[in-house]
Amino acid sequence: MPEAALPAATLHKTVVITRPLAQATGLAQRVTAIGRCAVIFPLLDIAALPDQTTLQAVLAKLEQFALVAFVSPNAISAAFNARPDWPLTVPLAVMGEGSRAALADLGVTDANAKIIRPGDLRRTDSQTLLAELDLAALKGRQVLILRGESGRELLADGLREAGVQVTQVAAYRRSAPVFDAARAAKLQGLIDTPNDWLITSSEALHYLLQMVEQLAGHAGLLKMQQQRLIVPHVRIAETAKILGFSNVTLTGSGDEQLLAALQSQL
Repeated sequence: MPEAALPAATLHKTVVITRPLAQATGLAQRVTAIGRCAVIFPLLDIAALPDQTTLQAVLAKLEQFALVAFVSPNAISAAFNARPDWPLTVPLAVMGEGSRAALADLGVTDANAKIIRPGDLRRTDSQTLLAELDLAALKGRQVLILRGESGRELLADGLREAGVQVTQVAAYRRSAPVFDAARAAKLQGLIDTPNDWLITSSEALHYLLQMVEQLAGHAGLLKMQQQRLIVPHVRIAETAKILGFSNVTLTGSGDEQLLAALQSQL
């Protein structure tokens, strides 16, 4: 198993996977397959909404939208769970390769659906997605954005500025994991040794530093800032540098890019 106890001689090769648990296991298996040791340490918890009335109501009338945009793989999973009979005639938009892969796992690909996504894998965000959209064709029409309970407003604001009618609906809830004694002990071991940390969310990075400071104070923060971060997006890299990290490797969107960065260090 990826989280088995590691010999002291191999600790420096550990790859810490910080994605939500449901998305971490498959990546951990692939990291192990390329000869690296993997430890799963989720920095975000993802949960279904306790009340899905609004989500189910909007998903029942998908055909009225000119485009459905997903902000993350979690939004895709929650939406397709709520409506398994997804109409493939409705064009879709995603931010990055993780979301494209999530759709593919559900049988939705470029071969049977229109999927719009950013061309620059290093900047898979709202701004680059907006650049790919035919905003003139969407003017006056309805676009649905499926997201978490909170998030950035850039995509919705950009669409509205172009005259698009935007509906935003929460599809899932995300939060910081409970920082109990077991997680504290695991985190202490991770920051005491040099590791590669796969960080796929700026929000998650903030949560990590909050945990480290709570656990080990300023000295712990200094240790954490010396760890190597591997990030798939320029915005996360910028956040990491602002937070004091100097060893940051920027890849691109998708697991293949992250794995390539890890293999380059073998």
